[in-house]
Amino acid sequence: MSEPENQLMHVRTEKLQRLRDAGVDPYPHSYDRTHTSRQVIDLLEQAEAEHDGEGEARTETVSVGGRIVRYRGMGRATFADIQDGEGKVQLLFRRNNLSESYAMLKELDIGDWLGATGPVFRTRTGEATVEVQDWTVLSKAVRGLPEKWHGLTDVEARFRQRYLDLIANEDSRRIAVMRSKAISTLRRFMDGHGFMEVETPMLVQVPAGGTARPFATHHNALDRDLYLRIATELHLKQLIVGGFEKVYEIGRVFRNEGVDVTHNPEFTTMESYEAFADYTDVMEMVEQMVFTMAKEVLGSPTVEFEGTTIDLTPPWPRLDLREEIKRRSGIDFLEANDIESLKSEMAAIGLEVRHQMSWGGLLDKLLSDTVEPHLVQPSFLVDYPVEMSPLAKKKRDDDRLVERFEGFIAGMEVCNSFTELNDPVDQRQRMEQQEQLRSRFEDEDTDRLDEEFLTAIEHGMPPTGGLGIGIDRLMMVFAGRRSIREVVLFPQLRSR
Repeated sequence: MSEPENQLMHVRTEKLQRLRDAGVDPYPHSYDRTHTSRQVIDLLEQAEAEHDGEGEARTETVSVGGRIVRYRGMGRATFADIQDGEGKVQLLFRRNNLSESYAMLKELDIGDWLGATGPVFRTRTGEATVEVQDWTVLSKAVRGLPEKWHGLTDVEARFRQRYLDLIANEDSRRIAVMRSKAISTLRRFMDGHGFMEVETPMLVQVPAGGTARPFATHHNALDRDLYLRIATELHLKQLIVGGFEKVYEIGRVFRNEGVDVTHNPEFTTMESYEAFADYTDVMEMVEQMVFTMAKEVLGSPTVEFEGTTIDLTPPWPRLDLREEIKRRSGIDFLEANDIESLKSEMAAIGLEVRHQMSWGGLLDKLLSDTVEPHLVQPSFLVDYPVEMSPLAKKKRDDDRLVERFEGFIAGMEVCNSFTELNDPVDQRQRMEQQEQLRSRFEDEDTDRLDEEFLTAIEHGMPPTGGLGIGIDRLMMVFAGRRSIREVVLFPQLRSR
């Protein structure tokens, strides 16, 4: 802490002591607030509508509470703005209304929490204002807000001290509220379609169900290593085996990967599994789900993203993965079906291939570099090669491909879906291949063999359509933000 900050904190601490010496409890246990800032405005507008025109309209006495964000003394009167969870409201303190307590106003600072009681009227400038008859300190802030708290722009400060960002930036509060509303809308959508919400373990013995490095920990009592889940897929499919036909889970998953504008080591997903469905059924559900969420959360199926209007209205185009890659790069991955030929063709068009070792890793980079940036409007890429999709069922007419789609919006993958592989023999072979790839290409992420899951589907799993949708990425679209840190309240950050 700098010396000026130390001095300011010392001044505030002295004010705190003077309040205590005057018999004021600067940290009371509770406060009986009767109205929020929004309700105060509504109440005044109602009083004005009923006003008979004689004098100024005034409401009944209200009690409001919030943080002081503006404070200005004018001799015999003092104005302050307080901010609560719904907005701001102005307070007017008059010396002749408050007598002795008016002198105590000098002990207040911007950042303090304050409660105030009085009627509401409109000033000559047209602002709804509480004429304070009584006030109380709700929390004395001994540390001041940043000097330019009202325009906080330091990106690191915004994310490391998110509470300051929420105080300072209305847009950050709006996005947080939007996210909450989006998740509740998603939950209602799934419940309304007959799905049952469930919970599955976060600590697992085998971090399978996805291609990612896990976070490891150790359970002392059991004396065994455990991992934070990288996906909820395998446990949810065990519930399908158990007879539940429609299940979903909204929750955090954890991947020990890099941090960038679209990746956070912990992120929120919704995974769902529906018996008797395939990936075409899931596509229809996804486009209806996102459309419903947009209308509920944004009030419109369109959203502005970096100067482009994105229309989320169904149906979304179904784009063949093989044809899109050929169109954008000239490479046919079914022809370049070994590592050396694919690497050679990618290098020929100027793609960096030194860091991708496996065929699947190369194709994933080819897709990311040549196709994904063009998928701005919502669309589904369908039918992936078997090598990239160890948990998906092979296509009915081409066993080199699987029934899989990924949904893209604004050039970002927002969801992933399979017609789930329910053949236990094929599934075991695929997982064994993943283990072999992991041994051969140690620096690339692969899936893992989970014996408990294999045992489960050996008992019989019906045809199933599965889905994983990234809540954070979808919120980036809704909020029109390119960085995931803007839509996660407490993102992981690099060390200072």
